[in-house]
Amino acid sequence: MSDIYKSISTRGEGLFKDNGSRFIASAWPVESEMEVKEIVDSLKKEYHDARHHCYAYRIGRDGGTWRANDDGEPSGSAGRPILGQIDSAGLSDVLVVVVRYFGGIKLGIPGLIRAYKTSAADALADATVIEKVAGNWYRIGFGYDRMPQVMKVLKDLDLPQRERDFGAECSIEVRVRDSLKEDFLERTGTICTFVDYL
Repeated sequence: MSDIYKSISTRGEGLFKDNGSRFIASAWPVESEMEVKEIVDSLKKEYHDARHHCYAYRIGRDGGTWRANDDGEPSGSAGRPILGQIDSAGLSDVLVVVVRYFGGIKLGIPGLIRAYKTSAADALADATVIEKVAGNWYRIGFGYDRMPQVMKVLKDLDLPQRERDFGAECSIEVRVRDSLKEDFLERTGTICTFVDYL
């Protein structure tokens, strides 16, 4: 399975109007359910006078973490159509929230599905689509005498680095893409004092 998948790097916005109702959509790049909660909570404060704050998200390379929320709309008329737009765009690590201001005329379930689907699609089309590489951060430790060997492994595998500490005992945090994980663990296991998954 490839460790590359599509997501978005910027916020996108969309708007749909029907019979006085306004559907204000926003698409967000997210990597955790905690981020989803913070964004949804902030939008509920920002649009505190709106009738509904419906949303859907998909997280992870395989999109295995997901949710569709109708927030009081008839079951399946809001969250599922939003999620359907995320899926048809082939995206993950994405949250789409659609805020509805009720215009006084009921749209019926087909009308709601169309409104949530269209506004979500607009927000996703407005965002910048990027390729992401699935992987994880590791902290590795090693003696100063092992630095040339460790740096060779990091260079060979072209691993992004952060939090470098080159004291008496050295440590570096590196991001390892899923397809290189076994090679990385095998090569660092014999030269590092520890390899911790972050």
